[in-house]
Amino acid sequence: MLQIKKLNLTHKKDLRIILNDFNLVLNDGDKAVIIGEEGNGKSTLMKWIYNPSLVENYIEADGERIMGHERLGYLPQEMLDEDKEKTIYEYFSEEEIFWEKTPKELSVIAGKFGMKNDFFYSNQTMGSLSGGEKVKTQLMRLFIRDVSVLLLDEPSNDIDIATLTLLEKIINDWKHIVLFISHDETLIERTANMVIHIEQIIRKTKARYTVAKLPYRRYVEERLHKFEIQKQRALSDRREKKIRDEKYQRVMQSVQGALRSCTRQAPSVAKNLKDKMHTVKAMERRFEKEDENMTQMPEQEEAIFVKLGDENSHIPAGKTVIEYELSKLVTPDGKRILAEGIHLKIKGSEKICMIGANGAGKTTLLKKIAEELLNRNDIKAEYMPQTYEDLLDLDVTPVDYLDKTGDKEERTRIRTYLGSLKYTPDEMEHPIRELSGGQKAKVLLLRMSLSGANVLILDEPTRNFSPLSGPVIRKMLREFPGAVISISHDRKYIEDMCDKIYQLNPNGLQLISE
Repeated sequence: MLQIKKLNLTHKKDLRIILNDFNLVLNDGDKAVIIGEEGNGKSTLMKWIYNPSLVENYIEADGERIMGHERLGYLPQEMLDEDKEKTIYEYFSEEEIFWEKTPKELSVIAGKFGMKNDFFYSNQTMGSLSGGEKVKTQLMRLFIRDVSVLLLDEPSNDIDIATLTLLEKIINDWKHIVLFISHDETLIERTANMVIHIEQIIRKTKARYTVAKLPYRRYVEERLHKFEIQKQRALSDRREKKIRDEKYQRVMQSVQGALRSCTRQAPSVAKNLKDKMHTVKAMERRFEKEDENMTQMPEQEEAIFVKLGDENSHIPAGKTVIEYELSKLVTPDGKRILAEGIHLKIKGSEKICMIGANGAGKTTLLKKIAEELLNRNDIKAEYMPQTYEDLLDLDVTPVDYLDKTGDKEERTRIRTYLGSLKYTPDEMEHPIRELSGGQKAKVLLLRMSLSGANVLILDEPTRNFSPLSGPVIRKMLREFPGAVISISHDRKYIEDMCDKIYQLNPNGLQLISE
């Protein structure tokens, strides 16, 4: 059992309450997903559960963590920099228990993740692995440690569809506790039997959480149904209040008018009118008490909004955006051929997606395509890399990063846009390095929106967005009037957004769906 009692989390810098009096009990068999909009504290909560010292620099925390005999295993959202420098062998051998495992036991673990038995002894650096390979390697180390609680922060990031299926099986087969964060709605729908929903409502001035022992889709449906019922009751109460108040005002005005016109020659009439006024005042006080119990409109987090492109971003159907030819795709170090005979042609406002196994070279290929398109003068291209830090200046604020002119009106406009993406005024002044992965992604999205681009080049665009933001992002890109060239393993993104799907393999790019 893992229990959290009366946990309060407050951001030290802006004093924003992330969680207030949070209580949670997890037992063997629970597969709990933490959901919430970007920047709501999902990763912070998970870090605190694993090791409170990980958040003490920026979070004021008090509460009780009861673990019993549980052994926690934590997969961070991003691999630690110091781990990237290690060889795979060094990474595994740091665990004392690694030396106690028999070759057969290691073989079983390797087999679970589709790795060769000698993978544990490789001299390849961790930093040189593909995103998906990094995730699998970290998960394998958790298995070697024989943990009983899996704490997984975005485990679905950067892993291919085959590995996603494997991850689903690992979570579903796990007999103990799994607590995870993921943007992948399909993964959540297929695995989670419990939802922990962290919210920041009323423009992030009030923290709220919900713990529901329900599958994700059922939770969302019941939540929407509950909100709709409450909304209709609130609207009905307001209609009745309006009718009641109008009737009351007519009575009040009638009595007031009669009192004004009453003369001293009719004292008995005046007394009756004053008695009637007392009755009317008593009625007003009763109405005020009734209004206190009136059904309130449901409080929900405002949806994010940003528009990508305008009429100038439209590309004529007959225009060739790119016709790309590459005889050989090699690894960045030039030591290995990844694919041969690559050909890609995109016309007009096509939305295409490239898929493939981890390590197939998708990101390497997309970078090459981006290099060509970003240097073109007949189109305006923008690139969103998998690693946001490649473009972001982590030491400046979102406003300073997006402001190209220093003009007061421009900065006001940027603040308005950031507000539509649910940034608080304080968050707009935080250095970008202090923001969550999803918030960093929003900065890049806004940059693309402000640039007037008509071609978007996106490497895993939904990887850090919550499942609640996912539908908004997909709709936004679907309605973009220009072309989109993307890599994704997000199955809902592929289904909802892409006109054509290409698979990268050693024989090149194969069109598998259109």
